[in-house]
Amino acid sequence: MQRKPMRLLYGKGVELTNKKAVQRRAKCKLITQTTMLRLIDVAKDKGALDRVKAYWNTYHCQNNIFTTNSKMFAPHCKNRYCTYCCGIRKAELINKYLPVIKTWPEPHFLTLTAKAVGAAKLKARIKNMIRAFKKINDRNRQKVYRGTAQKLIGLKSLECNFNPKLKTYNPHFHLIVPDRATAENLLSQWLNLWTMEFAKTGAQNIRKVDDTEKDLIEVIKYEAKIITEPDAKKSRGKRGTAKIYVRALDNIYAAMKGCRIIDRFGFNVKNKPIKKREFQLTDDYQLWQYHLKSRDWIRDEHESPLTNFSPDFELENLLELNIDTDAE
Repeated sequence: MQRKPMRLLYGKGVELTNKKAVQRRAKCKLITQTTMLRLIDVAKDKGALDRVKAYWNTYHCQNNIFTTNSKMFAPHCKNRYCTYCCGIRKAELINKYLPVIKTWPEPHFLTLTAKAVGAAKLKARIKNMIRAFKKINDRNRQKVYRGTAQKLIGLKSLECNFNPKLKTYNPHFHLIVPDRATAENLLSQWLNLWTMEFAKTGAQNIRKVDDTEKDLIEVIKYEAKIITEPDAKKSRGKRGTAKIYVRALDNIYAAMKGCRIIDRFGFNVKNKPIKKREFQLTDDYQLWQYHLKSRDWIRDEHESPLTNFSPDFELENLLELNIDTDAE
């Protein structure tokens, strides 16, 4: 009998008995791989070979899973396009920032946005928004130095939505700041900088944080909403109406390339001691390979799949019938 090659398996692994975690991984893999295939076609059509390469890298994330001692192990792509890797990143950021935000006296959630634009102007609009916020922060630092202002502190993320009805994009910032005064100060400076022509008061939003962890998740959840309702008002309460607009999604990813999606300002976080990465070298493992048609990892076509994941009707309908490759 031929001996298996030795494998390095990193991390603690996921217990196969943890049905929720195992099925979530299968769901993320299905959404990611299905979406990536369409994004690859779109990027090829545009001649964007850099994104084609990045999408293929994400497509192959967790194609192979290794199991040993009732645990599953798989290398991750760590790309921002990957549904599963984004979930891991989100958990890391929550652990990093939640203890700090809990010390703030009366945290507020702030949304800053500007007038929606078409695809051709999206990259420029995002750059201008980043530049505008930096300008506000730099001006405030000068005032703090002169003793005429309070330091601006907060956590900021960049996000962009697509409106399939109007074919427009709405890049915006979500922020959590320590108090209402900071939120109002930022809002006032934002509106003054953009003027009423580009930023309406009613499009911005300030509210008190009632659930710190929930609002922190809102800040760090994603850079682009993958699943969108074609008409949010008419679709409210209806099942099976959501769509994935892959051409628009590719436009957002292209426009945000090189941008820092999540950033803190005015405060530092203590770096935790770097833990040694756990690993094991073993030849006592089973190799499972992902098959998109099976929606699961299988070892042999005659054996049971690894997770026994079965998408519900809404997800199946979304991925089979509601991926739009035209709207942008």
